[in-house]
Amino acid sequence: MIVSGLLSLSAFPLTATAQNSTNSPYTRYGYGELANRSFGAGRSMGGVGIGLRSSKQINPMNPASYSSMDSMTFLFDFGASAQLSWFSDGTNSQNDINGNVEYMAMQFPVHRRIAMSAGLLPYTHVGYNFEEYKTSNGQQYRETFTGTGGLNLLYAGLSVDVWKKRLSVGGNINYLFGSISHTAATAYVSSNSTTSVTNTKWMKFNDVTFDLGLQYTHPLSKTERAIVGLTYSPKKRLNGDLYQAVSSTESVVDTITDKTFELPTGYGAGLSYVKDNKLIIAADFTYQEWEKTAFEGNRNVFKNRSKISAGVEYIPNLYSRPFFNRVRYRAGLSYANSYIMVNGNSYKEYGATVGLGFPISDVRSFINVSFEYMKIQPGLKTMINEDYLRMTLSYTFNELWFHKRKID
Repeated sequence: MIVSGLLSLSAFPLTATAQNSTNSPYTRYGYGELANRSFGAGRSMGGVGIGLRSSKQINPMNPASYSSMDSMTFLFDFGASAQLSWFSDGTNSQNDINGNVEYMAMQFPVHRRIAMSAGLLPYTHVGYNFEEYKTSNGQQYRETFTGTGGLNLLYAGLSVDVWKKRLSVGGNINYLFGSISHTAATAYVSSNSTTSVTNTKWMKFNDVTFDLGLQYTHPLSKTERAIVGLTYSPKKRLNGDLYQAVSSTESVVDTITDKTFELPTGYGAGLSYVKDNKLIIAADFTYQEWEKTAFEGNRNVFKNRSKISAGVEYIPNLYSRPFFNRVRYRAGLSYANSYIMVNGNSYKEYGATVGLGFPISDVRSFINVSFEYMKIQPGLKTMINEDYLRMTLSYTFNELWFHKRKID
C-alpha cells in the first residue's frame, strides 16, 4: 500500500524512464493514471475539447467535431511529451524524469457533410518503482514494488452534419488493448543467506468500446458563434485476464484467475465561444461513474470522478506580417478528483496550462507546444504529494486534397 510505503521515498532511485509516462506510486492501483485525451490546442487550454470545433485541429474528445473540416483537407497530428515529477511525504523527497510518444491521428473528409478520424492514443499509464526496509521479530527485510504498462485506444470515428453548419453527431469505435504488470518482492537477509519471495500480477486486456458525441453551433454574428457539445460513453465489461505468479527459493506457483473488469459510464458537456481568427473561450465538465464498476471482481473500490476544465486561445492578428502576431496564445485551468482510492482516501488534481501554436507556411499547419503543471493533493497528510511539469510537443499537418494548383 502507498500509505505503508511513505518512508521509502528516501530510497527511491532517480530514474529517467523513456518508455513510461509516469513514475507515480498511485498507479499501483486500478488501471493506473488516466491519460489526457486532448490534442493540440485543447491540451494547452486545460484539456478542453467537448465544445471545441475547428477545421484545423483533430479532436477525438468529441467525435461530432470531425465534420467541421472542409471537403478538401487532410489532417495529421503527432505528439510527444516529457515530464519532470516531484514526490514528497513531508520528510523525504524525490524527482523523476519521464518521456513518451503521446498520440498520433489523422482525419479526412468522406463527403461534404461527413468526415472520418482514426488514431492511437493512451487510455491509462502505469509506472512506479520504490522500496522499503523493515524489521520484524529482529529480522530485517526489504520490500520492492514495481509496475509498468497501461491501456491504449486505437480508434476510428465518423461524424455527420445532420443540419449543415449547425448540428453534427458522431461516434468512435475503440479497440482498447494493453497489459499492466505489478511486482512485489520481499527479500529476507540473514547471516547465512538471502531468502526472497516475489509476487507478480499481470492484467491483459483487449476489447471494443464506444463513444458518442453531439455538437450544436449557434451563430451570434457573421464572425462569432457559440458551440454546445455533449458526449456519452456506455459502461463496458472488459475482456480481461488476470495472471498471478508467486515464486520463492523453494517453489513456483502459477495461477490464472477469472475476474471481472469494467469501465464506467461517462458523461461530458462542453461550451465554447468563438470569434473567427481571434478568440476561443471554452469550458468542459465530465463525470464518470467509477463506483459502479468492478475491478478484479470487486466493487466499491473506486470513486466517481468529476473534472472541470476551462481555457482560452487568443490570436493578436492572424493576417499581419510580424510572426508573433500570428501565433496562437493559449492558457487553461483544470480540477478533478481521482477515481483511485487508497485505504478509503482519494486525491485531488489541480492543473494549469499554457501553450503556443506556431503557424507554418500558409497558416494551415502548426507546431503546438504546451506546458502543464499538475498538483496532486491527497486526502491524508501521511500520503505522498506529487507535483509534475509536463511539456508536450505536437505537429499538426494540414494539407489540401484534390486541389489543382495553377502553374505559371
